[in-house]
This record gives sequence, structure tokens and C-alpha cells, in this order.
Amino acid sequence: MIVSGGVYGSPQLLMLSGLGPGAHLQQHGIAVIKDMPGVGAHLHDHFNTFVGYRCAQPVTMNDLAISLPRRVMAAARYALGRTGPMASMGLFVGALIRSDKRLERPDLQINMFAWAVKDRDRNGVVPQPFSAFGLSPVHLRPDGRGTVRLKSPDPLAAPEIRFNFLKSEYDFEALIHGMRVCREIAKQPALKPFVLEEIMPGPEVTGEAALKADIRARGVSNLHPVGTCRMGREADAVVDPQLRVHGIAALRVADASIMPTIVAGNTNAPSIMIGEKCADLVRAAT
Repeated sequence: MIVSGGVYGSPQLLMLSGLGPGAHLQQHGIAVIKDMPGVGAHLHDHFNTFVGYRCAQPVTMNDLAISLPRRVMAAARYALGRTGPMASMGLFVGALIRSDKRLERPDLQINMFAWAVKDRDRNGVVPQPFSAFGLSPVHLRPDGRGTVRLKSPDPLAAPEIRFNFLKSEYDFEALIHGMRVCREIAKQPALKPFVLEEIMPGPEVTGEAALKADIRARGVSNLHPVGTCRMGREADAVVDPQLRVHGIAALRVADASIMPTIVAGNTNAPSIMIGEKCADLVRAAT
């Protein structure tokens, strides 16, 4: 059997089946098949914020939100030729940098978006009501670790998800460095014809305490979670290098939950690779 419920669904299913932290399962009246403290532990994700700018020219995707004729034109271009702004997510430029020159590898990804939002929550995003774009620092190597836990033995109930973002000073320092780099990028001559003003967090937000408060208020998950059924041979590892659940015959997990440490980049391609590798392992075992 192969469990592939994702970083939230896979540990939830294992715990509902009696595989997980014993005391936690007993709290919900679930018989403990195997006490596995690592199930649902080690949750982590990339974390990001952004610096937003009012654009001097009507060339951003926000212009679609405020102009019905532009939306109609964009829809027609996409319908007829799969071209135009609707054929893109609006992310055209990126960079990988180090927040500290002593680091061996980059720990920040800077994304430049052809749009900017006014607000973002669980219900969606609210775009800025004018032409705008954003520069977003993404922390690729966070310290914070969280958990996925059951709220109920009901399999239809959503699990409790706690990320514990910004767990360390390093988590803050990396993002603060990233925000300052974004501001330097926006000052470059090539962007001068486009930048009218910084709108978020605003040019008055400069000190470390103010930047920390802004990161807490506006920072969000990058939706790249990993780690809740992590692979390894440690006592709290959930699967072995063949993706088999430790101590359970004929059961594998194949999704991003098995990553011991998040990759310093997007998780889509590695997740596809995990699925393909699992298929190879199953074929080799039959």
C-alpha cells in the first residue's frame, strides 16, 4: 500500500490508523498500533514576505483587476491563442542569494511579481486598486519546525497544523536582509521609469524592530510544506530510504512529507521525483 496524502493528509491518515505519537493517539481514543513520535513532526516550509511598489505605467497584472476592457482583452487573447497575461502567473524574474556571505549556499530566493496585493488571507487575495508590482524575499532554509496533529478521530475533520514560523533570530535576519535587497533592486536605473513609490511596508519601515513587526504581520507560508513523515534511520524517522514505513510491512509513503529537510527551491519537481522513485522501488520489489 502507498500513502500519498501530502504533508498534511499522510500523517493524518497514519495517525488515524494507529501509527503516530502514542499519547496523542490515546487522547483521541485511537488504538496504538505503533508508537511513532515522528509522524506529524518536523513540519517546515519556505516563508516569504514582499515589498510592494506603485507602478508609473499600466503594465502590471493589477491593471486587469481595475479595468474591465483589459480583462476582456486578456480573456480573448487567452481563448484564441493561449497568450497574454492570463497565460502567465506574472513571475518573470528571480534570483538566489545568501543572507550572509559566510554561507556556502543561497538561503534566499528573490521573486519579482508583475502584480502586488493589498491583503491576503485564507479566503484569497485582494489586489491593489492601481498598477503595482512586488519584490518578494523567500527564506529557503528556515529553522522553525512545527507539527500536524489530530483534532478528532473523525477522518473528515481537518487536522491541526502548527508551523512555528520565525522560530529563531536567523529566520528573521534572513528575511530582513532579503527585504533590504529588494529595496536596493527597486532603486536601480532600469526600474526608475516604473517606480512611483513604495506602498508596502512603506519607506518609513526601516529599523530592525519595525521590519520584524512587519514580517510577523504580513509574512506567509510559501505553500511548500515538507517533513511530517520524514525519511531516515533516526529514532523518530517515519520511512526508510526505500520509503517503507518503519516496522510496518508493505506500507510506503510517497510525497513531500518524506523530505528530511526542505530543498532550497520549489518543491514541485522533487515531489514528482519522489513519486517516480517510489514507482521504481515497487516495481523492483515485485
